Amino acid sequence: MTLPALEKKGDIVLGGLFSLHDMVMEPHLTFTLKPPPTQCSRFNFRTFRWMQTMIFAIEEINREGRLLPNVTLGYKIYDSCSTPHQALKAAMELMASENTSVAESGVYQSSCRGGVPAVIGDGGSTQSLVVALFLGVFHVPQVSYFSSCACLSDKKDFPAFLRTMPSDFFQVDALVQLVKHFGWTWVGVIAGDDAYGRGGANIFANEVRKLGACVALHEIIPKNPAQTAISSIISKILSSRARVILVFAVEQDAAALFDEALREGLTGIQWLASEAWSTAAVLSTPKKYHPILQGSMGFAIRRASIPGLRDFLLRLHPSDPDAREDPFLIPFWEEVFQCSLVAQQSDDAKPPCTGDEDLKSVANIYSDVSQLRISYNVYKAVYAIAFALRSMSGCEEGKGPFSLQACPDAHSIQPWQLLHYIKQVEYFNSFGDEIKFDANGDPAAVYDLVNWQLSPSGEMDFVTIGKFDESVTNGQQKLRIQEEDIVWNDNQTQIPLSVCSSICPPGTRKAIRPNFPICCHDCVVCTAGEISNQTDAIECARCLPEFWSNGERTACVPKQVEFLSFSDTMGITLTAISLIGAFCTGVVVFILSYHRTTPIVRANNSELSFLLLFSLTLCFLCSLTFIGRPSAWSCMLRQTAFGITFVLCISCILGKTIVVLMAFKASLPGSRVMRWFGPARQKAIIGFCTLVQVVICTAWLIVAPPTPHKLIPRESAMVILLCNEGSHVAFGSVLGYIGLLACLCLLLAFLARKLPDNFNEARLITFSMLIFCAVWVAFIPAYISSPGKYSTVTEVFAILASSYGLLGCIFAPKCYLILFRPEKNTRKHLMSRADKS
Repeated sequence: MTLPALEKKGDIVLGGLFSLHDMVMEPHLTFTLKPPPTQCSRFNFRTFRWMQTMIFAIEEINREGRLLPNVTLGYKIYDSCSTPHQALKAAMELMASENTSVAESGVYQSSCRGGVPAVIGDGGSTQSLVVALFLGVFHVPQVSYFSSCACLSDKKDFPAFLRTMPSDFFQVDALVQLVKHFGWTWVGVIAGDDAYGRGGANIFANEVRKLGACVALHEIIPKNPAQTAISSIISKILSSRARVILVFAVEQDAAALFDEALREGLTGIQWLASEAWSTAAVLSTPKKYHPILQGSMGFAIRRASIPGLRDFLLRLHPSDPDAREDPFLIPFWEEVFQCSLVAQQSDDAKPPCTGDEDLKSVANIYSDVSQLRISYNVYKAVYAIAFALRSMSGCEEGKGPFSLQACPDAHSIQPWQLLHYIKQVEYFNSFGDEIKFDANGDPAAVYDLVNWQLSPSGEMDFVTIGKFDESVTNGQQKLRIQEEDIVWNDNQTQIPLSVCSSICPPGTRKAIRPNFPICCHDCVVCTAGEISNQTDAIECARCLPEFWSNGERTACVPKQVEFLSFSDTMGITLTAISLIGAFCTGVVVFILSYHRTTPIVRANNSELSFLLLFSLTLCFLCSLTFIGRPSAWSCMLRQTAFGITFVLCISCILGKTIVVLMAFKASLPGSRVMRWFGPARQKAIIGFCTLVQVVICTAWLIVAPPTPHKLIPRESAMVILLCNEGSHVAFGSVLGYIGLLACLCLLLAFLARKLPDNFNEARLITFSMLIFCAVWVAFIPAYISSPGKYSTVTEVFAILASSYGLLGCIFAPKCYLILFRPEKNTRKHLMSRADKS
C-alpha cells in the first residue's frame, strides 16, 4: 500500500514533505507478515498552510511563465506525520519510479531515475536529518523551510542539504546577544527532546558561559511526557530562582510545559522563545496562556505579505473537482468544521457536513496570513529551485560548469546537476530580500525580535521591538532593540533581574562561593585603602599612596595630614605644660629678684642663677617649636633651639657646680682657687660650652639640615608630617654633647655631695642631674619606637620633663626657704654648719 500523496503532473515535478499531523498512532504489532498501516493524528492547520503555500508558489510560477517559459512545474507532496520514520518512508516514495512503490517492495532498489529532482522539506530538524542522510547519498537537493539544527550545516554528512531557514547557530547568537544586552547572568534552559531542542540548547549554554553568565538549569521536555516529568521541571525552575527561562523547543513541547506551569501557578518568569514557537498561534491564541506568556520575547525569521495567498487558501472546498485527488483535504475540512464528510456509525461520530461550510466564515491559524514567516520560507524555497532550473536551461554550450565545460541536459535533469545550480542561486525577490546560500547551504540570518503584548481587545499581538542581522560588520551592533516598546512579564516597568546573587554595589567586590557556579558570589566590602567605583567589580583597586578610600569605599580621597597640632588634645596639653613651666620660671625669677639681697640668693651665685632661669625659660618655650605643621624653618629651628638652649642650661649648672666646689676649697686656709674661677671665668666657661654646640648646629644646618618629610604608611589613612633630622650623626652629636655636659655636672655634683648642708647646693644639682639623665636615657628607645607624630611628642615630653626636673630640684627648695622659712634665710644659719665643720 502506497502512502497517500497530493500530486499534480508537470514537466518537472518537485517533491514536498510536510508534517500535516503532529503525532502517529502506533499500531499494535503482531507476528504477522505485514504490519498494519500507520495512522497519523492531530491535524496541524499551520503546516497545511505551508503546504498550500508551496502549491501557490508553483502555480504562480506556471501562471506567470516569465521565470520558466514553456516549462510546467508539478508537485508530489507527502505527510511525514512529525516522525523520522514516516519522513524517511515519504522520501523513499519520492525517489521511487512511477511504477515502483517503496511500501510494496519494502526496499529502495534503483537510482533516482523516475524520482523527483528536488525535495522541499521537511519542517522538523529531526525529520530532515534522516531525510538528508538518505537524499545525500544520491545528491538529490533538499531545501528545508523550517529545519534550523546547526548540525545540518555539516556538508560532510549532509552534502545535498540546503535551507531557507537560518541555522540555530545564528539564532543562538541572537539569543546570547539578547541575554548580554539585558545583563542576565542566571538563565534557565529547557529544551525539547529532539535534534532541534537539544542541539540549540547545548550551543546556547556553551555560548552563554563564554560571556561569564551561568545556566541555572538545563532540562529536557520528553516526548509524550507524563505529568510528573513536567512537574519536576517546574519544581526545578522554582528552586533555581532564575527569572529568565529560554524554552528551545517546538510549539507542541512548549505547550506541554506551559500547561503544567498554569496548573502549578508558576508566574513571574520572563520566557525567551526559540524561533519554533516565538510566533506560534497555538500558544498565542488560547487566552489561558496569556497570564504567563505576556511579555515573552523571542526571535522570529522575517515575515512577508504574499499577495493573493489568502484568497488561494480560502478557495478550498470538498465539492471542487480537484478535491478528490487531495488526500489531505477531507481530514482538514473535518477538523476545521468538526463535521464528517463520510458517514460514521460510532457513538462519538461527528455530525455530517451540510455542504454549506465555507472557510471564509471561520478565523483560524490556517487563514491567518498576518505572520507569514515559515510560509515565506516555503515560498522562497520554491523560487530558489525555479531560479536554479532557469539557470540550467540558460546554459551556453561550451561554457557549462561541468567537465569539458558541458551543460546539463534540460530534458533529463540530473539531481546532482540541479544541486550545483541551487548552490549558485543569488537574486533579489519581489519583497526586496536577497536569496542566496553560503558554503554550508544556509541563508543570511536576519531575525525580528518579537514581544508578546496584549492588545486592548484581549488578543495577543507579536510586536517587533528589534532586529538581529548576522551580516552586520564594521563594528556595528548586530542586535538593535527599541527598549521603550517592550512590555515585560507581569507588566513590570523595569528590566527583570535574573542573577544568582544580587548585584554587588560600588564599594564591594565579588567573592566566588565555593562549590557554586561562577555567577553565584558574595559581596565583600573592599578593605581599607581600596575602592571599587562600579557594580559587580571583580576586584578592588588600591588607592595611590597619598590617597585613602572614603567610608563607602567608592572613591579615593586625599589622606588626612597628621602632625602635632596646636588644635588637638595632645598639642593643647603640651602647650599648656610648656607655658606653665615658663610661667613658673618667671615666678621664680620674680621671687629671687625681690629677695636678691638675702643671703640664700647671694650665696648661690645670683648671676648664674638668673642666667640658668633664663635658659630654662628658653627650654620651656623651645618645646613650642615642635608643635604645629612642620616647615623648612620650623624643622631647622626646633632642633637647633633645643640643642643650644639645653647646652646653655647645662653650662650654667656646670658653672654653678664648679663654683660650689671651688668655693668650699677656697674656704680652706691659704687657698687661692676662687681667683681662677671668678665671674669672668665662669662666663667664659658657659660661653665656650655653648659655642661648641653652636658650631655643631651650624655645621648641621649647612651640611644636612632638618627638612619636612611626609611619612606615608601603606595601611594607614594618615599622611604623617615629620621633620627629618637630615643627618643622624649631627642629631646624635647634639644629644651626645648635651649628655656629656650633663654627666660632667653629675660627676662634679656627686663629688661635692658631702659638703656642709647649709652651704651645699651640690646635692640639689645632683638630684636634678639624675632626673635629667634618667629622662634622656629613657628618651632614646622611646623616640626610636614611637610611631608618627608620637616621636615628636616623646621629644617634647623629654624637654619638658627635664626642664621641670631642673627647675624643681634646684630652685624649689630656695623658694621654699625664702617664702616659708625666712628664719633660715640668714647668714648666721648658712655659716653655722660650715663653722661646725
